[in-house]
Amino acid sequence: MKHVSPKIKIRPQRVTDAKRFFELLTNPNFGHLLANPKTLNEEIRFLKQNAMRRKKRIAFNYTIVYKNKIVGAIGLNMSPLYKHVGEIGYFVEEALWGKGIASQAVKEIEKLAFNKFKLKRITIVTAKSNKASAQVAIKNGYKKEGVLKKGISSRSRKYIDAYLFAKVK
Repeated sequence: MKHVSPKIKIRPQRVTDAKRFFELLTNPNFGHLLANPKTLNEEIRFLKQNAMRRKKRIAFNYTIVYKNKIVGAIGLNMSPLYKHVGEIGYFVEEALWGKGIASQAVKEIEKLAFNKFKLKRITIVTAKSNKASAQVAIKNGYKKEGVLKKGISSRSRKYIDAYLFAKVK
């Protein structure tokens, strides 16, 4: 039987998404995420800065919607040094892990990255221990380029090794 991708959509994040994002991001099982708001107001402040980030071409952040419900987010951070390079980051509600939602969101944002923003290289960095996130990269045709020793910091403020995946156009 053929696997059917979930019907998701991505849309620009809104300040009104803050409460739902705060619920998702404060999940203790999201230990690999850099996004770690301490309060709802902190999340609201982050979302209010999205317009400036888009205008300055720093980051383009989107909400993942599945069955008319906010289930996660995906973003494209632009390299300030290398204008042709972007990095994708994402998270999905724990109850929906393994359903293909993150993979579908990566496909959607990748179209924007290569077609609208004319990027030539997209990277995805995953904690070595986050096998599901690595699978999202692999499933979408990203090639593992190596290990970044102490490449990311965890929520517990430890520096941990990460895989670097990339796709070039």
